[in-house]
Amino acid sequence: MSANAARLWQLVSPTLPVGAYSYSQALEQAVDAGYVRDAASARQWVAGLLEASLAAADLPVLVRVHRAFSAGDVPAVRRLGRELEAMRETAELRLEDLCMGGALAQLLASFGLEVPDKRLPFASAFALACVHWGIAERDACAGYAWAWCEAQTAAAVKLVPLGHTAGQKLLFELGGRIPGVVDTALACGDDDLGMSLPGFAITSALHETQYTRLFRS
Repeated sequence: MSANAARLWQLVSPTLPVGAYSYSQALEQAVDAGYVRDAASARQWVAGLLEASLAAADLPVLVRVHRAFSAGDVPAVRRLGRELEAMRETAELRLEDLCMGGALAQLLASFGLEVPDKRLPFASAFALACVHWGIAERDACAGYAWAWCEAQTAAAVKLVPLGHTAGQKLLFELGGRIPGVVDTALACGDDDLGMSLPGFAITSALHETQYTRLFRS
């Protein structure tokens, strides 16, 4: 096992202190509204976001930040972070991204690693860590997508609720989609960067005033 593989495992671990367990990415409101009510609808919701959101926004930005930081282009790192922040269509999603990114940036700084900006979305901070630790961009994308799928599955187990076996079946299927999602992200051109998911945005906005909540987003 290489040292950089171990570092990637650390970055995707649920024990990474960035607060990922606090967020459901609007899944909580989707369950409350009845959009997600069983294993099949949970799979449809989470897989849809994986393929239409992560593949079109988070992962392509991660790739660009990875390349920019590798080349020493700090202004591009900052610009790309602001672009990803602007893609978050609700206050909750923006706060989630910046809180997780800031927590990871703080952790990296505690390791003595260079962090050019404290205000970073999570994908940008993740990319910086991968550059520091020699993790290739494709592996970085796959790891980021896996960590996101694992967090969404954990939220679905609590919220739908799903049994643990159903949760593992969901995660198994999502994991099978990750290579294709990474291919899509790597092929994404600058003009194709971004997504339009009005249903997701509306559901996220409604979560802000949901009567009772377990999650911050």
